[in-house]
Amino acid sequence: MYNFIAVLIMSLVTYIPRALPIAFFKKKIKSQFINSFLFYVPYAVLACLTFPGIFFFTSNIYIAIIGTATAITLALLKQKLVVVTIISVLVVFGLEFVFS
Repeated sequence: MYNFIAVLIMSLVTYIPRALPIAFFKKKIKSQFINSFLFYVPYAVLACLTFPGIFFFTSNIYIAIIGTATAITLALLKQKLVVVTIISVLVVFGLEFVFS
């Protein structure tokens, strides 16, 4: 049930900032600040909803930190999202298997 609610909230948070300008503004928004705000808010909220789950999913906080560091490192190396996800998950599951 938690996962369903989290996905629902994330989808609403992503959809609402993109739908509101279409509903309320007839002309193109020229303000760079508002455009930037509407572009980045869904990503920030999505990160806030998923980031705590990363640390509480594993049985050991150090394994979660290593998995997060792996994902951040691969993202900084400009790897594709699928590659980052698969390798990070494999690292966490491998460490869980070895140390648990």
